[in-house]
Amino acid sequence: MRPHARLDFNTLLLLILPPLLWAGNAVVGRLMVGKIPPLALSFDRWFLALLVALLFTGSGLWRQRALLLQHWKPLARMGFLGVACYNSLQYVALHTTTPLNVSLITSAAPVFILLIGAVFYREPIGPASWWGAALSVAGVVVVVAKGRIDHLLQLHLATGDLIMLLAVLLWGFYTWELRRRTLGLTPFASLTVQMAWGSLFIAPFAAYEHWGLGESTHWGTPVVMAIGYVALLASLLAYVCWGTAVARTGAQIPAYFGNLAPVFAAVLAYLFLHEGIALYHLVGAALIFAGIHVALRARPRVVPAA
Repeated sequence: MRPHARLDFNTLLLLILPPLLWAGNAVVGRLMVGKIPPLALSFDRWFLALLVALLFTGSGLWRQRALLLQHWKPLARMGFLGVACYNSLQYVALHTTTPLNVSLITSAAPVFILLIGAVFYREPIGPASWWGAALSVAGVVVVVAKGRIDHLLQLHLATGDLIMLLAVLLWGFYTWELRRRTLGLTPFASLTVQMAWGSLFIAPFAAYEHWGLGESTHWGTPVVMAIGYVALLASLLAYVCWGTAVARTGAQIPAYFGNLAPVFAAVLAYLFLHEGIALYHLVGAALIFAGIHVALRARPRVVPAA
């Protein structure tokens, strides 16, 4: 792996914004339960984001159509892993498991990314990276368990838990593919093509959800506003920031910042859902930041990718 550039303010902002916006996505998703089916939400989210992105990247992508045709396989693969699979599986999982289980399983993302990098991409993993991952995961466990061990003892694997495990595994591969597959495209242009592929992958399943299972969307101002948020902010802005951060820092460091999402979710729930902030939130946040600090101190010094 090529070394990282120093983490300046702009890079830190790129790393912090995605978990903040994805935490908002979790709050919005909770508010939309019963108003829009999971796969319909996933398709509407990405298709709207695609239409907006094409306004800015369409002409450039047309000029680069030969490059897109040449690299259609890795672009389709990233669209499948990061766009079609992760979010769709998360929305589906929430119908058969609890947000607590989903958050706990998602906290394992840094470990998945480290293992995938070591096994499939031959990336060296130092002990400090494992310590950083352990501290970060411990912080998330404290948050989702609300500081009580009995909450963890009550957990049991449901169908949704297995679905979420698959989602996190696929997200790990997606993060490494972002690092390995710059393909000569800007992050925004690459994301546009990924969204096109992802929408194609989601469409038949969303159609079956509606026509085969009889699920329907209850349209109204809240649903329109929710789709607007998840499409423009939790999708477009967050994924462009994530892709740019991965290109600058490598695949490992962003994984630790991703675990800030439960902390941000607690703050947003306090602001918008009137849920309280307790001591365990602060303890969990401290552990997550400690894990990030350990991981950053141990990272190799390298130049950024394209």
